[in-house]
Order: sequence, then C-alpha cells, then structure tokens
Amino acid sequence: MDLNLTILGGHLAAVPEHRTFASGSHLLRLLVTVRSSAPRRRVDVVPVTWWDPDEEAIESAYGPGQGVWIAGSVQRRFWSSDDGRRSRIEVIAHDVQFREAEATESKENPSVA
Repeated sequence: MDLNLTILGGHLAAVPEHRTFASGSHLLRLLVTVRSSAPRRRVDVVPVTWWDPDEEAIESAYGPGQGVWIAGSVQRRFWSSDDGRRSRIEVIAHDVQFREAEATESKENPSVA
C-alpha cells in the first residue's frame, strides 16, 4: 500500500503569492518554516501550493510569522530552463488552517495573557 500524506505545522516565511488564471482558478503559494530539534536542530522552508483557496484566504493579509497547519501531499515538479531540466519537491495543500496568534505573557504585566 502506498500513502502520500503530509502534515505541516509551522509559520509563514513570506507573504503568500497569489495568482489568478484565465480559467478562473486561483493559486496561492506559501513558504512555510518548520523547526525540528531531532536528530539535530534546524529550520526547513517548505514550498506549498494551494489551488483554489477560499476567498477569505485570498483576501486576508497573512504575512511572515503567521502560524499555519497544512495537510496535503508531496509532489515533485519538473520544468526546463536554460540550465537544463530542473525539479523541486513541494507540498500540494488539501486543507490549510491559519492559527490564531499565540498569547504570550508580558514580563512587565503578568496579568496580560
């Protein structure tokens, strides 16, 4: 049995790129940073392609640092360039949920949450 399922929890690394095609389809490209600590500490930036997102996602002003959960599948995309044939791995999003801003406690005023 094969299974192509990816779940990402991270933060936007940049403002999403929106494109509208003549067919009426919409594309939202996201760059998502995902931190890991095992086996060694690192930050990965994962390109995510989201076809035909809802109007709210297109119109919202999401930017760097916005928390996001993504469920999707991994795809390798190929194209030709002056340097020859190229490819990249990206996640094709099936479901995207933008997270609420995480409350942080202020050191000056401990009652603020």
